[in-house]
Amino acid sequence: MKDVASAMNSVYRNPRKVKKAVTILSTAVVLCLLAAGCRQAARQSDEAAPPARPGGNIVAKVYDSGFEHSHDTYNGLSTASDGKVYYVLCSQLMDVAGQMYAFDPRTEKIEHLGDLTEACGEKDLKAVAQGKSHVNFVELDGKLYFATHLGYYSIIDDMEKTGIPAEGFNPYRGGHLLAYDMKNRTFEDLGTAPNGEGILTMNMDTSRRLIYGLTWPTGILFRYDAARKKMDVIGPVNGKGEDGAGPDFRVICRSIVINPEDGAAYFTIAEGDILRLKLGETAVEKVEGDDVNLRKDYFGRYEVSTAGSMAYNWRQAFWHPLEKRIYGVHGNSGYLFRIDPAASRLEVLERLTSVPSKLSGMFDQFSYGYLGFTLGPDHRTIYYLTGGPIYVDGKRVLGKSSTAKGEAKGLEDLHLITYDIPTGRYEDHGAVFFPDGQRPLYVNSIAVGNDGTVYTLGRITENGRTRTDLISFPGPFKKGN
Repeated sequence: MKDVASAMNSVYRNPRKVKKAVTILSTAVVLCLLAAGCRQAARQSDEAAPPARPGGNIVAKVYDSGFEHSHDTYNGLSTASDGKVYYVLCSQLMDVAGQMYAFDPRTEKIEHLGDLTEACGEKDLKAVAQGKSHVNFVELDGKLYFATHLGYYSIIDDMEKTGIPAEGFNPYRGGHLLAYDMKNRTFEDLGTAPNGEGILTMNMDTSRRLIYGLTWPTGILFRYDAARKKMDVIGPVNGKGEDGAGPDFRVICRSIVINPEDGAAYFTIAEGDILRLKLGETAVEKVEGDDVNLRKDYFGRYEVSTAGSMAYNWRQAFWHPLEKRIYGVHGNSGYLFRIDPAASRLEVLERLTSVPSKLSGMFDQFSYGYLGFTLGPDHRTIYYLTGGPIYVDGKRVLGKSSTAKGEAKGLEDLHLITYDIPTGRYEDHGAVFFPDGQRPLYVNSIAVGNDGTVYTLGRITENGRTRTDLISFPGPFKKGN
């Protein structure tokens, strides 16, 4: 093992000293955790657990962007080269668009940058609003590339379907690819998604100026050449996607990974196959190799045509630029894995769930798993925001037994997990609370500043009103800690 760790360490430039020792799951720790859970449980009820007062936990700072209609954001958050944090607050209303903001950590000022419907040139069309951005920003030449999605749904059989507009309004016109110029503060509309669908998943090959995306609800794969302004529609990649019914339903992958070396784009399908679209090709192929798929016993068993989970898809994944490998997390089980495309090899590394989740042996409450998974600026630390069970009178608080959509099935804590890639060190840094003791809820995004500050977006309740907004807290490796 020492030889392996030494070899891994040699990959990294100027590795930093790991500041905390690996979490040891000894009997003493288990007893302490159970005792702490019981003390906390005495203050809580099954219906709506009261706030747990921070004590040895992470305390987050809350910001107010001034958007009263803000609703849950999935991804939609990134740091940029100008030192600012860019984010989108979403809307679930038919006629209110998502809003884009920039936060400057140096001044702690928030700037409103634009309305997504207006940025798409649809202000006066009386169409269903561009309510969301469901993707992270990709920076290139002073511009942030991203995409829009609908936030207004009709709930049919407990499933989210494209929203039916009210009388006098036009249907949703389709997600747009946008570029935001950080210096000039202007938006450029690059075009719309195929078939008027929303854009659920997006990434960009910055070397070749190629944008790859998956649409919702059908799951159409497309490639857009930003230099030539040309759209190539590859086609549906997994049944009828989330527009399918019964045996035709397949949950759509939420993360595309680009290999900058050869320009290949990787994503998964509900059955657990890893698919690849090679540079210049018009058809996808399955990545072959012994056990190079996500159908792992450790990940659980799924009926791929049933809504309410990510099935065998990865939930979030990224390309490691130094190792030239893919790191990803499986949504429902929380297992970390890595894929070496050159060697056609997949390795399961660690379960990244919180310590309380590991002790319970159960899945967390969010039905799809968590998108707050990223590589830190040191290129060796993985940051992961995940759930943790709450205990009342020594019993775990249960949520709904099942759901047909992506949602939290019950109340849970939010934990920050880090994983040091060269040494394989996992650490649960504890639960995150607001200063008044509330828990951040519906957290599915993450960005880490160069100074180690962790940013995310979550639900906040103030003065009896709940909104989604920016929060931050010092990461375990924040400079000055």
